[in-house]
Amino acid sequence: MTDTAYVLFIEYPKCSTCKKAKKWLDEHGIAYTDRHIVEDNPTAAEIAEWQERAGLPVRRFFNTSGMRYRELGLKAKLDAGMTDEEARELLATDGMLVKRPIVVTGDTVLVGFREAAWAEALL
Repeated sequence: MTDTAYVLFIEYPKCSTCKKAKKWLDEHGIAYTDRHIVEDNPTAAEIAEWQERAGLPVRRFFNTSGMRYRELGLKAKLDAGMTDEEARELLATDGMLVKRPIVVTGDTVLVGFREAAWAEALL
């Protein structure tokens, strides 16, 4: 059981996965603060904190299916040895590069919507 006293839900409202995740939160009575990932893009410092709390490599924070990711050739750049700091700085420049949704609670960070993982962490 996680500390869900504060839940930050970071989304792109037009994203179908984000809509599904928001519906899941609503159906399970989980209150959250909504944040638009493009209008209020995560900072490099936030991404660094979330990365550490989630225990994930920084590349898991990239929206690999997004057009911007492909346009910028980021897979090759990440594979070529882009540092975590460089990757976080890049993510902070454009919310469309960031994988979504992201849920941040008092003690956990979830990147992307996987229902079983969310149930385990939030219920």
